[in-house]
Amino acid sequence: MNYEDRLQQYDAIIANCPQFERKGKTMPYTSSNGHMFSQLNKAGELGIRFSKEVQEHYFESLNTSYYISYGAKMKGYVLIPESLWDSPEAIAKMLVDSFEYVESLPAK
Repeated sequence: MNYEDRLQQYDAIIANCPQFERKGKTMPYTSSNGHMFSQLNKAGELGIRFSKEVQEHYFESLNTSYYISYGAKMKGYVLIPESLWDSPEAIAKMLVDSFEYVESLPAK
């Protein structure tokens, strides 16, 4: 899937999450409390931030790895696998869980 199509999917998923909104023109992301918690890179890959325990769970259960953005491994971020894009509700739930996680962190 190309970047523009993936961006439309990302925006549609976020539109169903009233707690937060998408930010960024050239680098789409979500943030709260001064902490970014999701990002769509130029390759159309989505990374979502979680606690270490939740991250490890997703690495195993989704058979995925760290999210890479602009050549850097984003610690704390899980790469959302292609197969999960067929389940926008699951991605939305993950985004809400991530939002709740960053809300629990001290504000920046």
